[in-house]
Amino acid sequence: MPLAHAEETLALNTPQTDSLQPESLSRPESLSSARNIELELVPDNILSMSNDPPISDLWVRIRVGFAMRDLNSPLIAKHEQWYANRPDYVARMTERARRYLYYITCEVERRGMPTEIALLPMIESAFNPGAYSTSRASGIWQFIPSTGKNFGMQQNWWYDGRRDVISATNGALDYLQKLHDMFGDWELALAAYNWGEGAVQRAQERNRKRGLPVDYSSLKLPNETRSYVPKLLAVKNIVANPANFGLALQDIPNEPYFAAVSTTKHIDVKLAAQLADIPMEEFMALNPGHNRPVILQGSNDLILLPMDKMETFRANLENYDKPLVNWQSYQPKKGERLDKLAPRFGLSVEKLKSVNSLGRSSVSTGQTLLVPINGEDSETDGEFAAFNMHLAPTGDGGTRTIKHTVRQGETLASVARRYHVSVASLQSSNISLKQLKPGKTITVVQLVSRKHARRLAKSARRSPALAQTGTTRKPVLNKTQKRVHVAYNSTASPAM
Repeated sequence: MPLAHAEETLALNTPQTDSLQPESLSRPESLSSARNIELELVPDNILSMSNDPPISDLWVRIRVGFAMRDLNSPLIAKHEQWYANRPDYVARMTERARRYLYYITCEVERRGMPTEIALLPMIESAFNPGAYSTSRASGIWQFIPSTGKNFGMQQNWWYDGRRDVISATNGALDYLQKLHDMFGDWELALAAYNWGEGAVQRAQERNRKRGLPVDYSSLKLPNETRSYVPKLLAVKNIVANPANFGLALQDIPNEPYFAAVSTTKHIDVKLAAQLADIPMEEFMALNPGHNRPVILQGSNDLILLPMDKMETFRANLENYDKPLVNWQSYQPKKGERLDKLAPRFGLSVEKLKSVNSLGRSSVSTGQTLLVPINGEDSETDGEFAAFNMHLAPTGDGGTRTIKHTVRQGETLASVARRYHVSVASLQSSNISLKQLKPGKTITVVQLVSRKHARRLAKSARRSPALAQTGTTRKPVLNKTQKRVHVAYNSTASPAM
């Protein structure tokens, strides 16, 4: 799991249109559950049986639970200085964290883990739910696809559980508990979380053969893993006393930020946000697992909404008398021409490609497409930008990283079109990228097919400068169903 300083970066429940044959509408497989976990809503007071006065500041609660020992490592001071020199970065990171940190802290405490673990997404993704690494790690906990699947995170055409706040948090904590049981201390558990348990075990065995200690500080580790625990401890020290580093942390109330709405109906993401009276950005930050602008519910799943918007959503939904979805899936035949297909749905070829993040090809590869139900073109570019950054090719594809030097007159949109990526993807791959300046070098991360990834790997072996690789965590072999305790009052979870 690579370190990241990440920056800001439905076969539908509706009548079919006459223009489509029933057999041409396709529901992708494996849609029985978007989370593949059992959810149990419990009152928050069950999680805290203490008689002490309630803590109003979440940072105070986290500090009380610190339990990891300090390392004698100069790397801690190095990372402390890195954050201290970037107060704007810290402010953006903690702004994002306020949505998720209460839930994560509750889960960490429920499992009896040190609360430093709740801060781990700060060094994994800077709490950016859209963070996506060159090794295909995704979400605030940065799971690669295989490890995500091994911990119950469903990944399909509609949805990626690695970005789901609840699924990924509980998968990460399950994994960390397993590693702690395996190695006996949190330093080694965290090293294994970053490097892989097999790699840490082999490093320990090498030391045993030489008669050397096998603790974290004594092992020969790659640079990233060597810095991993010191970086977390640096974040801990900053949280413990931000004033010492010239920083101020945004207040985060010690109370639930979001609650869960159960739903058995398909609904457009844009409409769900409107019914809750929240911006699309806020809705996607709480529900980042969706690959498409439609929430396809094959079972009684959950949507997360801010606590203070639950009643608004309930009331607006009850009074809404229009269709809840405007999009449907369509399964084209392989080789079907896009210029013949697009007009059937009232779309231009460019709009069809943009909506579905298609490449330059003028014919279909057989990929399932999302098309409007009403057959009318609409302003979809902004609506789809948040989704196309997440779309990955089917099969075991990968990514390649390109350095692009900005030319006079180029814009984010023009560069995105040139490399067939989304504007949101460019912003996710480049820290604080708002506008382009001629001569500036930016990073473009392209998704590539499995065949193309193999060609890149061969080129990299011949010339390492031709490709960039990332560290991946060795998959865990066991699969388990997750039981999640969502720390919010169940009365705040209306059914749609």
